[in-house]
Amino acid sequence: MTLLDIEGLNVSYASRAGPIRAVISADLKIEAGQTLGLVGESGCGKSTLGKAILRILPDTATVTGSIRFAGLDLVTAEEPALRKIRGRNASLIFQDPMTRLDPLMTVRHHFLELIRAHEPDADEDDAMKRTRRVLTAVRIPPDRLDQFPHEFSGGMRQRIMIALALVFNPTLLVADEPTTSLDVIVEAQILQLLDSIKNEFEMGVLLITHNLGLIAEYAEEMAVMYAGHIAERGPVRDVFKEPLHPYTKGLLDSVIDLETRELHSIPGQPPDLLQPPSGCPFHPRCPSAMPVCTGAFPPTTRPRRDRTVACYLYPG
Repeated sequence: MTLLDIEGLNVSYASRAGPIRAVISADLKIEAGQTLGLVGESGCGKSTLGKAILRILPDTATVTGSIRFAGLDLVTAEEPALRKIRGRNASLIFQDPMTRLDPLMTVRHHFLELIRAHEPDADEDDAMKRTRRVLTAVRIPPDRLDQFPHEFSGGMRQRIMIALALVFNPTLLVADEPTTSLDVIVEAQILQLLDSIKNEFEMGVLLITHNLGLIAEYAEEMAVMYAGHIAERGPVRDVFKEPLHPYTKGLLDSVIDLETRELHSIPGQPPDLLQPPSGCPFHPRCPSAMPVCTGAFPPTTRPRRDRTVACYLYPG
């Protein structure tokens, strides 16, 4: 069952120098119980796409296209309808829990504030029962309810953020770099936790990350984003085995493993979104660039079953 259906999504930011097109004609689908990994270099539009789903972008952002979720088009939905969905049906895990948790509020008050935002008449005892249940699920001792964020380690603060996102058992979770700045052991624990909760509640997850290893371990599908465009999408196993877009191949070649003998990188850097190159935005860095690549952006084709790619190399 399709849980989230994004079609032709465009997000641009107004600036004094002109519009910054952060997401361009993006198409994505997430099924119930599926993890879709979204990867790409910094500045490619991943976080903007994730925040656009929940409509929590700044006032300078303009959003067009379609985001179908829970029977609504979230692009055109009114704010009262969006407030009913955010935090209840769809939740977001932010990158840095220390900047998202209020240092003047205890864990108890974080949860009470969230629950009463959706259920103003909620009884505190009932709210705390739900809070203890979800804290236990993320392995935070419930007897620490009256402590402040600075009294927890980075990994525990991230678990509290996950618990806040899961308190209403949402059907969709947007995890934006959920393990940033954590050590690899805590990172693995948190991703295993998210994976088990996803399977238990048939939750759809959009996992935004730079870490291709996490995608290989925890996602079933992946989408590769570059300069606001979805360059390639397909099953994780197939994309890792046979990357189609030159950018995807460059990212995978940059991954270090036990057989690595020399380091590889993609030359250059992502383009300025104020003045992106003409045609395919990757052509200045692409080893397979052709004259046609500098004209119009390549159409998205389906050269393999369950695979899409925006590149003039396909279908041939």
